[in-house]
Amino acid sequence: MDKALLEATAAALVAPGKGILAADESNGTMSNRLEAVGLESSEEVRRAYRANLFATLGCESAVSGVILFDETIRQTMDEGTPIPEYLASRGIIPGIKVDTGAKELAGYHGEKITEGLDGLRERCAEYFSMGARFAKWRAVIKIGDGTPSEACMSTNAHALARYAAICQEQGLVPIIEPEVLMDGTHNDKDCFVVTTLILQQTFEECKNQGVHLAGALLKPNMIIAGKGCNKQTMREDVAASTVECLTASVPHDVGGIVFLSGGQSDEDATAHLNLMNSMDVGHPWQLSYSYGRALQASALRAWAEEGSQASQAAFAHRAKMNSLARSGDWDISLES
Repeated sequence: MDKALLEATAAALVAPGKGILAADESNGTMSNRLEAVGLESSEEVRRAYRANLFATLGCESAVSGVILFDETIRQTMDEGTPIPEYLASRGIIPGIKVDTGAKELAGYHGEKITEGLDGLRERCAEYFSMGARFAKWRAVIKIGDGTPSEACMSTNAHALARYAAICQEQGLVPIIEPEVLMDGTHNDKDCFVVTTLILQQTFEECKNQGVHLAGALLKPNMIIAGKGCNKQTMREDVAASTVECLTASVPHDVGGIVFLSGGQSDEDATAHLNLMNSMDVGHPWQLSYSYGRALQASALRAWAEEGSQASQAAFAHRAKMNSLARSGDWDISLES
């Protein structure tokens, strides 16, 4: 493990004014999103859409890294340059999703365990040779009647730590993502409690597995009421509760925080990040973004309705808005 190199990569991924584009949707998920805007999905359509996104002029000023899916890291840009090589030439760090998905947790109906540890060392070595310098693994935690169970939290925390240790051994900065889902009727206090528990368990397991925290990033959810809750959380409360939760639960030597958007609207994800970075308090980490839909939703609609240039313009706008939110300089008037 080259600790200095891991730390340098982690620091570059959360450099001021920058964040990560999550373009690691599985083929099934990406197909659903393309079909939702009226497009048929195929390997070539997925490649063309993503290549157009990556080619957006100036996006490197707001995008430090891109998380790729296995299909995408093996594809090329329109002119034939391998996508990881092209991204690196723009000063954008290529990353890779390495889990194989969330599956039913045996004996716990409705709860999930993320799989993919088998063969992970070899996959990480291959991805490193292809140019990847960081990785992502997502665990999903659902709040419901009697959930999450201790079994769900402990198994996912352990898997996240195992993944992180293997990634670092192979030279990849691990993004640790224990996502508490917005699905459900729970309130923001429930979200706070469960997020605190899963973060504490995850970092206890990371300690046990010898994970070098300064060479790792955390991708957490924000503290938000479930979509089905009668009382939705005000933006200011989301920001304050999220910072309070992280400050109490996340070791201060973690390399950085890159929030997931997790079902929020484009504007909400930007506004929440902006409020956190506007607080008159010092945070022990850079508070950044690793957004998928919150960076891509408008770009995908534009791709379907107006074409490549409009898609790039939509992506450039959202990237700029989130770049400004990194320093608390975003304002709603900029969205018009």
